[in-house]
Amino acid sequence: MTGRISKDEARQRRKVRIKKKISGTPERPRLVVFRSNLHIYAQIVDDESGRTLAAASTLTLKKNRVEAKSDKNGADLVGKEIARLAKDKNILKVVFDRNGYLYHGRIKAVADGARAGGLEF
Repeated sequence: MTGRISKDEARQRRKVRIKKKISGTPERPRLVVFRSNLHIYAQIVDDESGRTLAAASTLTLKKNRVEAKSDKNGADLVGKEIARLAKDKNILKVVFDRNGYLYHGRIKAVADGARAGGLEF
């Protein structure tokens, strides 16, 4: 045993540290991002009631006939879609939860797309 941890274990540890500091409220819900090799997902969550208020992903975009891959362009589209869904529910301000991922690449593209769509965080 070398004592090394995997990338996913390191992300899980970062996730716990981040989750201690941020929480979604009804006035300012949490925008959480998850990425896999094939897709990217975003949800707006109210932690007090434990409800998901809105969700978007490259999967839902494909169902709506929008070609979206799990790359920066697809992540930008997911960000814009989650912002549109949030505006439909009168959510203008959110807390961004990068879910332990580094704020770079696809995660940053989701954030930039959500900001371009009108969300504040």
